[in-house]
Amino acid sequence: MGKTILRRLAQSVLVLVGVSVLAFSTLFLSGDPTYLYVNEHASNEEIAKTRHALGFDRPVYIQYMDFFFKAIHGDFGKSLKYGQPAFKVVLERLPATLELTFIGFFISVGFAIPFGVIAAVKRTSLFDGGTMLFAMLGQSIPEFWLGLMLILIVGVQWKLLPISGRIPIFEPLFQGNFALVGKSLPDAFRHLIMPGIATGVWALSRNSRLIRSSMLEVLGMDYVTTARAKGVKETLVIMKHAFKNALIPVVTMIGLNLGFLLSGDVVIENVFAWPGVGRLVVFAIQEKDFNVVQASVITLAVIFVLLNLLVDIIYTWLDPRIRYS
Repeated sequence: MGKTILRRLAQSVLVLVGVSVLAFSTLFLSGDPTYLYVNEHASNEEIAKTRHALGFDRPVYIQYMDFFFKAIHGDFGKSLKYGQPAFKVVLERLPATLELTFIGFFISVGFAIPFGVIAAVKRTSLFDGGTMLFAMLGQSIPEFWLGLMLILIVGVQWKLLPISGRIPIFEPLFQGNFALVGKSLPDAFRHLIMPGIATGVWALSRNSRLIRSSMLEVLGMDYVTTARAKGVKETLVIMKHAFKNALIPVVTMIGLNLGFLLSGDVVIENVFAWPGVGRLVVFAIQEKDFNVVQASVITLAVIFVLLNLLVDIIYTWLDPRIRYS
């Protein structure tokens, strides 16, 4: 198991190096990055001095190595728009993105498991048919369209939930201000419900279908039939013998879901004016604030890689064959 984790860890490092190369390349998308730091009326001499001062006249590989070692220490330079360290700007928006990701993940996994398991156990029933119909519709509807419909119907027409904005949960929690958390928690969840649903429905639909098909495959195995023949209670057969083995292919997909939810937040955050990293990246691209773009991309990539490393560890625990191989 240790060798498997070390191998996955080495692969994760290579992925992050590749991401750093792509993030570094964004600085040159609009041409010479020197013009981002000078006045539009600057003379050629001033431009040359600025280029030399920022190190843009050095070979590209030297610039990349400098960027890489600074990025390891969380130094991505200053934001051109906010005048603060780019990494600090990203960290201020990160709790909002994580809140939305976690609520979407809870919806996509917390509801998918019982839906998928019950649909497999009650195959061809009305519940099974309804679950598969919901899964088909959920995977067919674009998340931004679902978000807009929720805003128009639930927010504007019915006036049940707020259509935009956020009330912080993580920040008061980290500051130890539990009284403020308890007071604002109901309103904070009201702001989270619609963007959370829009974020998680597509993954919920896919996970329900995957869990159902995986459970159906396992329920047809000989060891499940043997357990039933021995008189083991049906609940134990399903949860102890079938469910754990059915989770093996599902765990990988659940891990990938977190990455998809993080990337999908870019769309949902803009639909609901949610002040997260995704919305920050969109505005940073528009303002050509590439230091913030680089810090955002690498921060989200690190989170995604760490989550997938955790999934690989869980996978080796669920399936001993990977451990022994």
